[in-house]
Amino acid sequence: MSGLTHIDADGAARMVDVGGKAVTTRIGVASGRITMSPEAATAIAAGTAKKGDVLAVARVAGIMAAKRTSDLIPLCHPLPLNSVDIALDVDDTGVTVTATTSTDGKTGVEMEALTAVSVTLLTIYDMAKAIDKGMILSDIRLLSKRGGKSGDWTA
Repeated sequence: MSGLTHIDADGAARMVDVGGKAVTTRIGVASGRITMSPEAATAIAAGTAKKGDVLAVARVAGIMAAKRTSDLIPLCHPLPLNSVDIALDVDDTGVTVTATTSTDGKTGVEMEALTAVSVTLLTIYDMAKAIDKGMILSDIRLLSKRGGKSGDWTA
């Protein structure tokens, strides 16, 4: 089973040993979208959804999720995050979420950015589902990563 980083010689799952890697500044940027009715988008933008300030709660949920990524994703290293930024862009048909995560460490923060986006979108859904149960979460993806042995990458 050589070449697979999360599988040992016997085929068992393992966490990758990053002990020999250099500490570098690492940044991950991910995005996603939730599409909804104009009524739901208007309520979110105006802050009039029955459950309260959807954007504020979703932003906090995304930050909390980034900090707990290793509790959710098997074999993911726990990381001391330097920062998590959640940008929310509301338009007439939904909300686009962009999460930027950073650390000074031995492994990247792409999973933290993707987890932040996912949980932010799920929180928006939860808080606005009384207005529109048919909202669609989509386009969750990594936009870029910086730092580490493999270098920089942009979608």
